Amino acid sequence: MPNPKRKHTPHRRDCRRSANSKLDVPNSGKCPNCGVAKMSHKICTECGFYNGKLVVPKKMKKSEKSALQQQVADKQ
Repeated sequence: MPNPKRKHTPHRRDCRRSANSKLDVPNSGKCPNCGVAKMSHKICTECGFYNGKLVVPKKMKKSEKSALQQQVADKQ
């Protein structure tokens, strides 16, 4: 089994490891309902909407809930 003759410098080691920090950010888009960045084909974590429909209702106050239901009714 071959062994290195000399120790690699920290600069050489760190340059090799730095390549992982330059990875691309996964594709993301904006939620059409609230405008938050989200992964495509996933439910929005902020508002719970997917494809213009409420899928996962968030826990909220009654007044906020009725306002949200009115928004959904207006869009349809």
